[in-house]
Order: sequence, then C-alpha cells, then structure tokens
Amino acid sequence: MGMRDWIIPQDDQFFDLLEQSAQNVRAGAEHLVYTVENFENIKNKCHKMKALEHKGDDIMHQIYQLLNKTFITPIEPEEISRLAASLDDVLDFIDSATRMMYLYGITQTDRYMVELSKLILVSTEELELAVKGIRDLKHAEFIEQQCIEINRLENLGDEVLGDAIKNIFTCCDALTVIKYKDIYEKLESATDKCEDAANVLSDIAIRHS
Repeated sequence: MGMRDWIIPQDDQFFDLLEQSAQNVRAGAEHLVYTVENFENIKNKCHKMKALEHKGDDIMHQIYQLLNKTFITPIEPEEISRLAASLDDVLDFIDSATRMMYLYGITQTDRYMVELSKLILVSTEELELAVKGIRDLKHAEFIEQQCIEINRLENLGDEVLGDAIKNIFTCCDALTVIKYKDIYEKLESATDKCEDAANVLSDIAIRHS
C-alpha cells in the first residue's frame, strides 16, 4: 500500500463495511422472525444468532481500525463511528431477545413476539436501504423517507408492546408475566435502536445534502 492509499483510502472501504454491517443486522432480524415462527431447537438457533452478532462485532472492529489509520474520510469520522455503533446496537438487542427466550425456558412464542419481530425485520430492511443511500448523498430525500418509515415502525412497536403487556397481565400467572414482559420489552427496544440508527442516518443526510 502506497503512502497516498494509507492516508486517503478508497471511500468504498467505509461504505462497503457499513453496508456489510447493515446486511448482517437484517440477517439477524430474519433469523429472529424464523425463530419465533418456528420455536424449536432454540439452543441451536441462539448459537446461529450469536454467530451473526460476532460477525457484526468483527465488522465494527474493522471500521474502527480503518478510522484509526485514515486521515481523510468520505464523511465525518464521528458520523461513521456513530452509525457503526448504532447498527451494532440493533443486533445486540436482537441477540439478547433471542437468548432471553432460551434462558427463560419459554415453551412457545405468541403473536405479539411475532409482530414485534416482523417490525424489527422491516425496520432493518429500511436501514439497509438507507445505509446504501449514503454512498450518493445527492438524493438525501431518499434516506429521509427511509428514516421516516423506521420512525413509523417504531411507533407501531410501542403500540404492540402496550397491547402485549395489557394482554399478558389478564391471562397469565406472575412468573409468565415477568418472562413475557421482559421479552416483549427487549424486542421493542430493538425497534428503538433501529430508530436511533435512522436518526444518525438522517443527520448524515441533512449535513451532507
């Protein structure tokens, strides 16, 4: 690698890694939906989710390594760091929710877990599109539309959480209430983290448009 490449690497390196991260987050959300809709062999499904989470950590580490040796970046280093961290947070919460289902020993999922998981999946699909959009910030309005949709999905997540908690308190014993409530809240928190990532993307779009 020449001196110029060390100082000013190709912009694509950052964008490639961020897109890989967003793609991996979406893969985690797909696996979450598969898990709650096919609730069996949960230990093995948790292992696969953990592998995706480790892959996300590795991508984030690569991004930070690149930032540490790069003098000029295509967008602000802080923006790259915030976006990488926010994407990683989404997958962390997806992984935590899946692991909680296993550790709590629940025997079945319910429609609220399915609904929340599907909201997470659609949110990560929108995130993936928005992350791809920062390669060309001439069309910042496209990114803004994705972010608005993620915000809408997060609001729906709040509604589903409210309905889920209201229902669980009317039909179940105390221990089941605790278990299910924790899982619902962890899943809804994943939609919150999607919104956090969308806010970072929106800030990038506004600043560079």
